[in-house]
Amino acid sequence: MGKEADLTPEMRSQDLAIEARGLVKRFDGTVAVDGVDISVPRGAIYGVLGPNGAGKTTTLRMLLGIIDPDAGYRRVLGSERPTEVARRIGYLPEERGLYPSMKSFEAIAFLAALRGVPLAEGRTRAREMLEDAGLGHAADRQIRHLSKGMAQQVQLIGTLIHKPDLVVLDEPFSGLDAINQGRLEQMIRGLAARGATVLFSTHVIAHAERMCDQVAIIAGGKVPFAGPVDVARDRLRPQVRLETRVQDGLWRAALPADARCDVKATGSAFWYFTLPETGVEPLLRALIEGNAGILSLSIERAGLHDAFVAIAGEAAARALEETREEIVVKKGRR
Repeated sequence: MGKEADLTPEMRSQDLAIEARGLVKRFDGTVAVDGVDISVPRGAIYGVLGPNGAGKTTTLRMLLGIIDPDAGYRRVLGSERPTEVARRIGYLPEERGLYPSMKSFEAIAFLAALRGVPLAEGRTRAREMLEDAGLGHAADRQIRHLSKGMAQQVQLIGTLIHKPDLVVLDEPFSGLDAINQGRLEQMIRGLAARGATVLFSTHVIAHAERMCDQVAIIAGGKVPFAGPVDVARDRLRPQVRLETRVQDGLWRAALPADARCDVKATGSAFWYFTLPETGVEPLLRALIEGNAGILSLSIERAGLHDAFVAIAGEAAARALEETREEIVVKKGRR
């Protein structure tokens, strides 16, 4: 038995910033979240991945204590009552909201004061953080005079101003251009580097694959997978692309029966197939001993998109793509 097996549930919970089991939420008789289980390790960057309407925002709000679940259990930063640890949490909701007449640094200081930071200290921190983010020139501008991206950065700074242990971001990349998305990614990585836990929801697979240690895939209010990104990708066998100088020989027996072949005008052949369970070494041995004439060989692991389709289904994958297209259209109308 390993050390993990010797740990009590209480000891394992100490390593988790968030632990939820069997969360259920209904609205007007409709089940929005149906038995969600999530475990977020301390210090991790954790993504909740799914299309609009999947239950992401409802799940986050239950975890934060904004709404209560109809059934299930949750523990956040060691407390079963999330509102009691609210001052240790930074939350950026999907629907942004700042007072348009306030100056940027004042809006940030106000959000800091709500989390227990003295107003004077909050104002000082606000100016420092705006300067660090390249927004020092906007410190005294009213929110109404900022671009959408700048206003979103101001609200994000307000989310982080009190140095929270847990940062929860609901669709933080939505509406940002590529430059500001890159800045946000750097900020999230910086938070994790200093020991904070970051939980964010997204409908963009690339963000989750690029940034997250672990993900929860959510579709139709359920979580069919929660765990490390690599484990999700390993649900599918790697794909092999092989080019041989000759088309036939005893070595053909080492290829899977369903291997697809494209013969080129030069006489070489390209083979496409799933890597056998036995691995690449027996295959290579057969190819070399059989004089197949290996011209190229590549092995590609499944991406998170393919894993999402395999885990959540094609309908959920289509909904994810439709969510992305809807947001692009809305952004274009602004």
